Amino acid sequence: MHETDVWTLLAIVGLTVISVVTRSFFFISERPWRLPGWALRGLQFAPIAALTAVIAPDIVLTQGHVGPLLGDARLWGALATAGFYFWRRQSGYVMVGAIAAGMAVYLPLRIGLGW
Repeated sequence: MHETDVWTLLAIVGLTVISVVTRSFFFISERPWRLPGWALRGLQFAPIAALTAVIAPDIVLTQGHVGPLLGDARLWGALATAGFYFWRRQSGYVMVGAIAAGMAVYLPLRIGLGW
């Protein structure tokens, strides 16, 4: 077995201490901590920004490069999903319908036409 050196153990202990202190900062504070209004408003957009950051490169990039977008089934499926969502956003099952609409466009283009 490999022996763990002192620097590795020191790094593990140091990172553990830093993680515990930064995560428990809100609990060890004596007074309530409030976010400013601009920060609260900005946090409302965090989930959609994270989702866009994950999905957009997969839709636009092909093997790390921007490919021909009009001939890509992923783009048309994403547009169908977004269109259905904005069309029926007040209904109860909008997410299921949006996914179904996107797949109904994506699968025939991908499998049928080979895009």
